[in-house]
Amino acid sequence: MMNIYAIRAIYQFELERTWRTLMQSIASPVISTSLYFVVFGSAIGSRMIEIDGISYGAFIVPGLIMLALLTESISNAAFGIYMPKFSGTIYEILSAPISYVEIVIGYVGAAATKSIILGLLILATARFFVSFEIAHPLWMIIFLVLTAVTFSLFGFIIGIWADGFEKLQIIPLMIITPLTFLGGSFYSISMLPPLWQKITLFNPVVYLISGFRWSFYDVADVNVAISVGMTLVFLVICLTVVWWVFKTGARLKS
Repeated sequence: MMNIYAIRAIYQFELERTWRTLMQSIASPVISTSLYFVVFGSAIGSRMIEIDGISYGAFIVPGLIMLALLTESISNAAFGIYMPKFSGTIYEILSAPISYVEIVIGYVGAAATKSIILGLLILATARFFVSFEIAHPLWMIIFLVLTAVTFSLFGFIIGIWADGFEKLQIIPLMIITPLTFLGGSFYSISMLPPLWQKITLFNPVVYLISGFRWSFYDVADVNVAISVGMTLVFLVICLTVVWWVFKTGARLKS
């Protein structure tokens, strides 16, 4: 039987840590994204033509939300599990009557919740800078939740693997952020030369951004069914890796 009390304890503790570091966890990403809207949406966007009939400022809204969602989901989950290892409090969790599944649900659930809240705050903030409509609100929420959960799982894996603070940052900074910038956050891949369009399709983040943008404006760089499928594939891969890590006896100890 699932230990609901243990899951809730981990979940609430992680969320309370967010409120204690509100400026770093919430305010900083929102302010950073707002600067993108000011620079790209207002200053540069006013001089650019529409993309697929959408003003440039509105076009970049899904990409900027996805950029924040991916990086914050990974960081939240990675730091969430790494800090107990670093401080030694992980032994209290390991000695408690709680399974690995419940540990994952608690930490990943909290990280995903924080990322979803952040994504919705950025969405609300975007209203102050550009005007836009959401064509498929339900699908927008589905993409938001699936992406947050998937990359929170990915961040949890990084947190288990990392043995230093520098390893917590290297994948988000050196891999995820560049892939997001090159995945159509600020442009449509149809604007690229044919060869680069084909190369870009090897970037997995393209499918996430394309599907998320479709939920806003009913336009996409790739078929939305493929975007949903790829998102589910990423989720299954992350779940499989987490299961394999614990099945093979991976240590949560520092």
